[in-house]
Amino acid sequence: YFIVKGFRILDLYGLSTFVLSWWTEVQMGPPDPILGVTEAYKRDTNPKKMNLGVGAYRNDQGKPYVLSCVRKAEALIASRNLDKEYLPIGGLAEFNKACAELALGPSNEVLKSGRSITVQTISGTGSLRVGANFLSRFHTVARDVFLPKPSWGNHTPIFRDAGFQLKGYCYYDPKTCGFDFRGALDDILKIPEKSIIVLHACAHNPTGVDPRQEQWREISEVIKKRNLLVFFDMAYQGFASGDIDNDAWAVRYFIEQGHNIVLSQSFAKNMGLYGERVGGFTVVCKDTEEAKRVESQLKILIRPIYSNPPINGARIAATILNTPDLRKEWLEEVNGMASRIIRMREQLVANLKKEGSTHNWQHVTDQIGMFCFTGLKPEQVERLTKEFSIYMTKDGRISVAGVTSGNVAYLAQAIHAVTK
Repeated sequence: YFIVKGFRILDLYGLSTFVLSWWTEVQMGPPDPILGVTEAYKRDTNPKKMNLGVGAYRNDQGKPYVLSCVRKAEALIASRNLDKEYLPIGGLAEFNKACAELALGPSNEVLKSGRSITVQTISGTGSLRVGANFLSRFHTVARDVFLPKPSWGNHTPIFRDAGFQLKGYCYYDPKTCGFDFRGALDDILKIPEKSIIVLHACAHNPTGVDPRQEQWREISEVIKKRNLLVFFDMAYQGFASGDIDNDAWAVRYFIEQGHNIVLSQSFAKNMGLYGERVGGFTVVCKDTEEAKRVESQLKILIRPIYSNPPINGARIAATILNTPDLRKEWLEEVNGMASRIIRMREQLVANLKKEGSTHNWQHVTDQIGMFCFTGLKPEQVERLTKEFSIYMTKDGRISVAGVTSGNVAYLAQAIHAVTK
């Protein structure tokens, strides 16, 4: 028989049927820019091909890496023969406590006084979305969220889908491939009072450009002057510099200066728990009574989204953070991962000089964390892909985790060829 959309027809048995698609108005969405890079990479048959788009750590052989402390924590958990019952809406209590202590420091006044609340979330993305929903419902004095320009691509849809208007403030200076400090301060001074400002705590994604401590101090003062609500996103604690306290410095300083921040955390990068989806969302309040009210509303928000978070990853993270030997091993491993990234930056610059490049590549080693804004132009990126099978996003951002001692010379040769 014939199918005619939206018309009544006779089927083979002579019965009247109404055929209708409910989804004729659904349009094809644009492909994800980073996943698109990965798909193109997979189709390439060049044995020298490189994928510098993926935001996940790789070891010096270019392979996914599972931390030794994670394997030991998994074995320890398995030996306890635990059940798989639902967690409470707010998540695993021992994880939440350890998560907050890692970010704020165990002796932080906020934790001692009980004036903060932390809930377990579905990694950093889930934490941001829970936070955005909470602010959308309860921070009704302003509907604007100010992001650094540029910011992580997912920040925009997360806050936009929660009902906010997205605006930006100066951050990256393409002329220097560094931080536009003056531009940032000037823009922040113009932000309307009580607006929300998003700050990357460390290892800014996608640029790898972070303010220095003295710059953070001035930013804090300006934000205080403007009476802005600070939303910190900390996805790389420990994985930026290799030092968990150094990477959390800005968060702790802002709290010390009287900012009652909200904070998203992720354990995807610094523990390699990408697929376990482990994260936390923290709200710093004025007192314990306010913290209890906030906690009650966070639970109400979480309940219809995913009811309660997954248990396995939270157990792994909590076991590592709360077991002295495993915590020590984790700190060594995360430092080792960060050090490998720093080493690859240095080797890339050294190899570019060896190739005879006269450009200033200082920004490659000045930037920090997994990502690097190379300063390459879209047409140069296109040449790298076509001529050398080196894949990255069009804005010239590379994941330094994709660079190894085995391919760094080839990458330098290719970059030199397209930037002569």
